[in-house]
Amino acid sequence: MAEIAAWQWALGALCAFFVGVAKSGVPGLGMVTVPLMILAVGDARASVGWLLPILVTADFCALYFWRRHADAKLLLRLAPSVMLGLVAGGFALGLSERYIRPLIATIVVAMLVVYLVRRFRPTWLPSGLHPAPYGFAGGFSTTVANAAGPVMNLYMLSMHLTKEQFMGNTVWFFLVINLCKVPVYTYHGLFTRTSLGFDAMLIPVVLLGTLTGRWLFLHISQAVFEGFVIVTVVVSTFLLFR
Repeated sequence: MAEIAAWQWALGALCAFFVGVAKSGVPGLGMVTVPLMILAVGDARASVGWLLPILVTADFCALYFWRRHADAKLLLRLAPSVMLGLVAGGFALGLSERYIRPLIATIVVAMLVVYLVRRFRPTWLPSGLHPAPYGFAGGFSTTVANAAGPVMNLYMLSMHLTKEQFMGNTVWFFLVINLCKVPVYTYHGLFTRTSLGFDAMLIPVVLLGTLTGRWLFLHISQAVFEGFVIVTVVVSTFLLFR
């Protein structure tokens, strides 16, 4: 591990902490970890392999708090389109990042506009919300860039869930999806002995972030929770365009 510089460890630790916080109580914050890990690794494509084990660790930690707050029917509605997105994302991993990231950002912007119109001008759009576009976009973006957070956060907000239900459904969704990505990333050679060792050393930081996120969740209101999610979606989308 001597080849990893101190500043890379610092960025990795910050990334792991933010992932823990996001998974257990402050969704959206985790999106900031995508550019952080790219900076730490220096390679956008390889960075997804370095980040995924941290995400899975945080998913299992957060599951302790939110395992009983999920709606199986809501998640199953997403399953077919998510799997299609995963397959498409697997093929797209061979493309240049200069094309992938703007595409994901454009998708998120379109869905943000739809969400805001439904929130403030509901009569402008047909009633009902079909999960297929969200599922496909989520599956695709999480495979190519670990960047499904904005898409799925908007979908969960559109379901008018309580913040507890929001967290429960989000945790279960990403745990299953992230585990499904493991064989895809393995096939593309995105895991290395160095990356896995790096991730293992950061497990205590993930745990600290999880406890911090849980504490923050218990001290913020539903309105603040939803507002923060929207703000982080906007900020993370801007980062994707960079």
